Amino acid sequence: MKRTIVPLGPQHPVLPEPLVLDLVLEDERVVDAVPTIGYIHRGLEAMVEKVEYTEMGFVAERICGICSFMHGMGFCASIEDIMGVEVPERARWLRLVWAELSRIQSHLLWLGLGSDAFGFENLFMHCWRMREEILDIFEATTGGRIIFSVNRIGGVKRDIADSELAGIAERLRALGERFAEIARVFRADPSIHHRLAGVGVLPAGEALAAGAVGPMARASGLATDTRLLGTHGYDRLDFEPVVEAGGDCLARVLVRLREVEQSIDLIRQLVDRMPKGDGQPIETRVRGLPDGETFMRLEQPRGEVVYYLKANGTKYLERFRARTPTFANIPAMISLVRGHDLADVPNIILTIDPCISCTER
Repeated sequence: MKRTIVPLGPQHPVLPEPLVLDLVLEDERVVDAVPTIGYIHRGLEAMVEKVEYTEMGFVAERICGICSFMHGMGFCASIEDIMGVEVPERARWLRLVWAELSRIQSHLLWLGLGSDAFGFENLFMHCWRMREEILDIFEATTGGRIIFSVNRIGGVKRDIADSELAGIAERLRALGERFAEIARVFRADPSIHHRLAGVGVLPAGEALAAGAVGPMARASGLATDTRLLGTHGYDRLDFEPVVEAGGDCLARVLVRLREVEQSIDLIRQLVDRMPKGDGQPIETRVRGLPDGETFMRLEQPRGEVVYYLKANGTKYLERFRARTPTFANIPAMISLVRGHDLADVPNIILTIDPCISCTER
């Protein structure tokens, strides 16, 4: 049978990210896919040689707008590990509140984009309307809606009053009730099941062999989540990773639905258990210059991100490397599109929640 090569991306009416794939087709069936990385490469990692380490956190945030808070948090935590900086207790808890808010808004954004991709525009609007409420909370507590710049080496820039934290928990409780109605549509609508169930199946063994991370891995039955390590304070919360056994596109949707509900509960726990009292220290003053190297792992909304930093005792770092979850999930994605119809490819790609800005730093 004659083979045809069809380019997909960097611009596509369904895909929100500038992903570039060359699809090898036999009739309408995909037999291979060749990714091209680097279309929007910006050289952010190399900027450590020109930007002082105290300012590099602001650059790290700009790796990606959707993951911006956790990129900033990961960079600051890495420097703190190298320099042995003890972060105040309240700052640690505040970081977790913002981290889980980031997870909620990221998943809501993705659920909306996925809805639009399989033709459910009304559901897209509902998901993004709810995401706006999360961005309103970010704006009220950090001053920003996309780039927050609230992380600092040694802590955080802003505090959140106890009364405001209680208000946030109440707003999220009400949002959770409305989200439950949306989640029922995802779980029960026959048109969604027709487009996603049994499509793009990734068995647990293949997910493990391909190094899949985040919801991609958990939807295949792997209970992998770096929050289980407890390195950032999750050991003080009642937490278990969300796992589905289906391994298909629908399972990846279900994992993110449940993680939105879980993050709302985690923020409630954080507000209840956080040391009370306004005026507590939220930042440790950092003195000196970093010297050493570290690996730091963090569970972003899309999965595990790994940071490697190497310092040499000067104000400029020698190396800054970020291995992002989309980069880890691309090999699994390539294997998934093989054997499927061309019409299923956009949905399969979207269910890994690709972030090309993170991948092409």
